[in-house]
Amino acid sequence: MKKPLSLLLVLLAALLILCPGNGRAEGGKYLFKIGSLAPEGSVWANRFNDFTKEVSAKTNGEVVFKVYTGGVMGDDRAMYRKMRAGQLQGGGFTMTGISEVVSDFRILSIPFLFKSYDEVDRVIAGLFPTFQKEFNENGMELLAMSEVGFVYTMSTGPVASISKLRQSKCWAPENDPVSQAFLKSIGITPIPLTIPDVLSSLQTGLIDTVFNSLYGTIVMQWFTRTNYLTDVPFGYAYGGLIFSKAAFDKLPPGHANICRDLAKKHFAGLLADTRKSNDDALATLKKNGVKLVSFPESDIAELRKYRDKTVQGISGTAFSREMYDETMRLLAEARKNQAGK
Repeated sequence: MKKPLSLLLVLLAALLILCPGNGRAEGGKYLFKIGSLAPEGSVWANRFNDFTKEVSAKTNGEVVFKVYTGGVMGDDRAMYRKMRAGQLQGGGFTMTGISEVVSDFRILSIPFLFKSYDEVDRVIAGLFPTFQKEFNENGMELLAMSEVGFVYTMSTGPVASISKLRQSKCWAPENDPVSQAFLKSIGITPIPLTIPDVLSSLQTGLIDTVFNSLYGTIVMQWFTRTNYLTDVPFGYAYGGLIFSKAAFDKLPPGHANICRDLAKKHFAGLLADTRKSNDDALATLKKNGVKLVSFPESDIAELRKYRDKTVQGISGTAFSREMYDETMRLLAEARKNQAGK
């Protein structure tokens, strides 16, 4: 089952998200130390590498980056603390991690929110200026959004119904009230863990059910401990390229604009990379023995009812009611436009 479970990772997802080699050259007038959970060699890391190279080239070497991948700087919470302390100037954050600071940023992780990437793109385009404003108010500069993709359930045993899901030992991101509330509404007590702890917890049997994108579960190696994929998309996982506002504001206006323009360019390309990687990952998972499990339409309809119950309970706390209303307005508009084609 594809879980919105903000997993991200999920993304993490994610997932999360974006950065290359552990220790790029220092120098230049403006040094940005960047952390990320993204593994070296992943599409997120590779695209961010392209971004940093072009920024440095276009600023004549005045803006340079030192990047720490694979969680070297800790999880999202640790990276944020280091950014506040000036030890980092930015990071590739998963939605679940940074939404502790900007709660409205988790709005897109609501279960069953999206049916297609066209809807995702239209809603994000509408919300991005608001996201930027809210990050700015919290001392951060949101340059671009990153994508983990639609999220699925991966498990050690087949999860082919709500009753089977209730019997599983489900992971939920430690700091994700949306996925935790959703699972609790179904009758599940989730096991909260940070993303770096998921693989070892699968290995020890602490958990047996996780949520990630198809590509994410490969690069995070979670698929080596899960044998089944429930073939229903339950949610969407994403993140962001976020800099310290204090550090970013020191850039000359021309350099700042170069960073913004190139982030838009390279992270638009990252969307295409991520989506292709998720498409290609299904064949890789099947080749490695992962079996697809179907899920009854009646159970999907029931889970949507739990989604509505969850939203009623967390609206105004996990995210603002205003952000939820605007998201639903944009989503309705996207569906209307799509229907008119």
